[in-house]
Amino acid sequence: MNDRYIERPNRNRLYRDKDRAILAGVCAGLADWTGLNRVALRVIVVLLAVPFTAVMVIGYLVMWILIPKRPRNLYRDEREEAFWREVRRAPRDGVGQLNHRFRDLDQRLQRMEAWLTSSEYRIDRELRD
Repeated sequence: MNDRYIERPNRNRLYRDKDRAILAGVCAGLADWTGLNRVALRVIVVLLAVPFTAVMVIGYLVMWILIPKRPRNLYRDEREEAFWREVRRAPRDGVGQLNHRFRDLDQRLQRMEAWLTSSEYRIDRELRD
């Protein structure tokens, strides 16, 4: 079957991260989705659980039930995961980085085109042949 037609999971969706989980992966998934530090988010949750125990426990259980587990094939590699994390954290910065990369590629292609259409290229090719 062709890979083009296989539907990939949504990379911008909130998922529980069982690979980096302590309990159910809710805090790890929230940290990944928001771009926060996992340890800092867990500390905040524990600190909030002291005065709001019932609310935090019920909220955690509801999120455990409602948030789907992160699919194994969500990202192809670490670079793709880092890219999508940056896109979720700061979409404008991610688009800016893409624009910069495309601009750089365009300049490189223009330099290659200029070299291939230059008389120096023709002379080098004729000397080589």
